[in-house]
Amino acid sequence: MSRQSFLLLLLLVLVLSLLWMGPKRQPACNGGELPCEADSQTLEDYGDMCRQAIADVPSFSCLDGAIIPITVNGKVPAEYRPNMDCDWPPLLPLGEEGRPGEQGQCIPFTRVLNFSQGERQIVAACRQKIIRSAESVSFDEIDIIAHNALDGSTCWFQAKGTNDQPLDGSKVPSPTAAVAPPGYPGRSGFWRSPAAVAGDNCGLCHDNDPFMYSPYIGQLWNRLPTNPLGYYRHLGQDFAHWPTESLSTANNACVGCHRIGVAFTSGLGTKQAVGMAQIDNADARAQRYPQSHWMPPGNFHSARQWQTIYRQSVEELIACNKNLQLPNCIVTPIPSLR
Repeated sequence: MSRQSFLLLLLLVLVLSLLWMGPKRQPACNGGELPCEADSQTLEDYGDMCRQAIADVPSFSCLDGAIIPITVNGKVPAEYRPNMDCDWPPLLPLGEEGRPGEQGQCIPFTRVLNFSQGERQIVAACRQKIIRSAESVSFDEIDIIAHNALDGSTCWFQAKGTNDQPLDGSKVPSPTAAVAPPGYPGRSGFWRSPAAVAGDNCGLCHDNDPFMYSPYIGQLWNRLPTNPLGYYRHLGQDFAHWPTESLSTANNACVGCHRIGVAFTSGLGTKQAVGMAQIDNADARAQRYPQSHWMPPGNFHSARQWQTIYRQSVEELIACNKNLQLPNCIVTPIPSLR
């Protein structure tokens, strides 16, 4: 064989080897089969998908929302102070990475808007994390949950500001509309990417239902949609790692009116609801029975009655949260129609 023929043969073997090996594949995201780039969606694609599956989210002003009250001993205080205690602080830590915010949990003038139309349910929360006036257009975080009660499809949108540069809540663009109204920022410059929102893991707390009850948001519960036993699923591959399983035990008294999920609501959430875990900045009134035991909502039982009816069920749920393999734990996929 000539030297030229040998080199051509060697080149052919090299080319065939490269073709057989194929391009190097990227690692899969969230345990999926596709590479990360294919798993992640752009905000535009995600917003379009949510509009088609649920509804178009309108642009809005946070100042049109209802204020979630912050009270002390059942009354609005004369002034709000950093790190004060209050009757019903939010369960969501207002600081990053699970730490309380610099000014604590009892921050006033967070607002909620309900854009629901029938089974197409859309709720926005404009959160204050530092003390400002009721008229302030500055907000630290704006969240939207969009839910189709007919099949369970649920979408999550989030925008975050900083203390130096809060969000302008007077002109919040739709995350599902391609074109913003005149004078509003574009959606891609305002809302975080689906991957960033999914990384905040809101669904680990909202593990049983898109709209979670607590005494804080419960002050406006009659203005919000509820689906305690309805369909529930997260749209978008970025959210595939969020749990969608319910947890119970035989004849459990805690799941008669709503589901309990396998993450927050059967663990820390259950403990906080029955006075077994501290809620940051909760005042003395909030820590006394019956306010300390706010499940079931509007608890009218005596302490002895509550213990008789619910204590064993609570203990079983907490044990299962720690170990789902216990023989009495019943784990069931939350139903959806897709």
